[in-house]
Amino acid sequence: MLTSLSKGDPLKKLAFLGGAIGLGVGALVVAHTTQAADHLDSPAAITNPMADIGDVYAWNTADASKVNLIMTVSPGDPGTRHFDNTVQYVFHVNSVAMFGSTTATETKVICTFASNTDAQCWVGDKDYVKGDPSATTGMTSADGKLKVFAGRRSDPFFFNLNGYKDAVIAVEGAVAGGAITSATTAGCPHISAAMGSGLRATLDEQARGSNTHAPCSGSNVDCFKALDVMAIVVQVDKTLLNQGTNKTLGVWGSTHAAM
Repeated sequence: MLTSLSKGDPLKKLAFLGGAIGLGVGALVVAHTTQAADHLDSPAAITNPMADIGDVYAWNTADASKVNLIMTVSPGDPGTRHFDNTVQYVFHVNSVAMFGSTTATETKVICTFASNTDAQCWVGDKDYVKGDPSATTGMTSADGKLKVFAGRRSDPFFFNLNGYKDAVIAVEGAVAGGAITSATTAGCPHISAAMGSGLRATLDEQARGSNTHAPCSGSNVDCFKALDVMAIVVQVDKTLLNQGTNKTLGVWGSTHAAM
C-alpha cells in the first residue's frame, strides 16, 4: 500500500444510502441507494485527474447480503489515462448500531493498481484479491466475498450543466445590475417572481441552456451523457463490514496520491 500522501487532506466524497451529500465530514447510511458527486474539482485536483473523484455510489444487493460500492475518477476521461501505482483509492465504511450513532467502527476497502490489468484490493485485514480487474466479470477473492471491476465507463451522473451555468450568469448579472440588493434574515437574496420563474425554467431538466459551457457539447441537457470516467466497482459481503449486531453502514471515499 502507498504510504506517501498528497499535500493536505486526501480528496473526499461522501455517500449516504438514503440521501446525497457533498464534500465534508463523515456520513451514516441506511438501506437505500444514494450517491455523492462533484465533477471537475479544484485546480490542484484537476492536475491529477486519476485522483479527482467524480462520484461515490453505495447500495445493497436485492437480498441485502452484499454492498455495492462505486467510485468514479478522471472526469471527462479522454481515453488516454490509466490506473497506475501513484494513487491509492479508499472506500471508508463505518459500521454503527443505528442512524445517528456517534460511535462507529471503520473498515477500509483499499485498491491500488500497477496498471489497468493489474490491481489488488483489501477489505481491512479480512479479505484480499489480486489480478486483472478490467474484464466485465472483474476479479473475485478466494472466498468469493469480494469482487472488483475497474475500467472506463460512461459517466452515469445526470447534470444540466449548461442550464446551471446560465442560471449562475443570470444571478451574477442581476447582482451587478442592482436587481438583487437585499437579503432575508436567513441571508437568502430577494428575487422577483419573474426572475425566480426564469431561473427555474433554466434549471429544469427539460430546458437547455442558451449558451454552451465546457465540457458540454452543444446545448445538451445531460452534459455528462457523452463523457467517460474511470470507475472502480466493488461488491463486498456485508459480513466483512458489519460489526457485531450493527446493521447500519456509512460510506465515503478518498484518494491518496503519491508525491
